[in-house]
Amino acid sequence: MKEKLRIGALISGGGTNLQAIVDACEDGRIDGRMMFVGSDKAGVRGLERAAKHQIPTFVVEYDPIVRHYRQAPEAAGVPSDFDLEEVWRKQHLFDSNADAGRVEAFLTTRAIAEGLLLEQIDAYSIDVLVLAGFMRNLTPYFIDRFNVEADRPRIINIHPALLPSFPGVDGYGDTFRYGCKVGGCTVHFIDYGEDSGPIIGQKAFPILESDDLDAVKRKGLELEWELYPECIQLFAEGRLAVVNMTHTLDNGQMVQRKVVKIVQR
Repeated sequence: MKEKLRIGALISGGGTNLQAIVDACEDGRIDGRMMFVGSDKAGVRGLERAAKHQIPTFVVEYDPIVRHYRQAPEAAGVPSDFDLEEVWRKQHLFDSNADAGRVEAFLTTRAIAEGLLLEQIDAYSIDVLVLAGFMRNLTPYFIDRFNVEADRPRIINIHPALLPSFPGVDGYGDTFRYGCKVGGCTVHFIDYGEDSGPIIGQKAFPILESDDLDAVKRKGLELEWELYPECIQLFAEGRLAVVNMTHTLDNGQMVQRKVVKIVQR
């Protein structure tokens, strides 16, 4: 009998997508089980949801780490294997014009927090990590240590917009304010940028003239709760293959992109 997918989750808030994933595991739509739920904030509703299902939880708060670093950077507890130059070179969150001091502080404090996350996660030997409303960008420091096989990503995120449009923290709001006639959500693998990784699945909905922002968010969330479990089940079935695609434009320019192919059973 095939062993169930071992799933870990990171959250920052209410955990409605977490609930959808847990429910799907329990009713058999996902051949998996939730091993833990971690959060960057204590006391959030998502941790309560996990506790009701007897799922282990932990918290790694980022804000105290940032404050400590500002006060005493030499005693902040930077991981011994953190290479600032390497992480800076790989990351796609800041451009070349960004303030160097700000970037260094961001990447360093994130590595401290991510090192603590990894210590907690390592105890569970999970197969996949799902971000279910985790409002932190993961840096190459974390990604490279969790994705031990370069061609087999194992960190999945859901985003409230039809990527690559409207990355960032307010996808539904950006979609609505732009006047889009269609909105949607996207499940994708994490890479070194912000909401820029290979797309696994998407669902869309019409935006009517009578819809306000609350209606757009409601429509989107209902689709998120369907899409995320479906994509995790594809991962559980081993049906997601990340491949390098090369396209030649009419002007001769070569465009390369990693894309997800869904393998037929």
